[in-house]
Amino acid sequence: QVQLKESGPGLVKPSQTLSLTCTVSGGSITTSYSTWTWIRQPPGKGLEWMGVIFYDGSTVYSPSLSSRTSISRDTSKNLFSLQLSSVTPEDTAVYYCAAGPYDQPYDSWGQGTQLTVSS
Repeated sequence: QVQLKESGPGLVKPSQTLSLTCTVSGGSITTSYSTWTWIRQPPGKGLEWMGVIFYDGSTVYSPSLSSRTSISRDTSKNLFSLQLSSVTPEDTAVYYCAAGPYDQPYDSWGQGTQLTVSS
């Protein structure tokens, strides 16, 4: 059973770049699933898909966030990461990582990590 765990700073200041990590256990980021995804949920709002890194390392981003988003992976550490630049208070959200087969419901979710943007 693949397990995911997000980690991050908890608080960042406006205009900074946030960096979050999703550590994978119980499986391999290169073989267990086709898709490794970042999703967020701002307070009082629904889930927002941010982007995905595929098993081969290719990426796709949400058009609304693509200019500020980068997803990468470290296969030696079995983790993938999210960077979001030029953050504003509107980026305050619970950030989740998820994994699953291509074009199928996610099989595994992390527990989520709260990220607050505030000066």
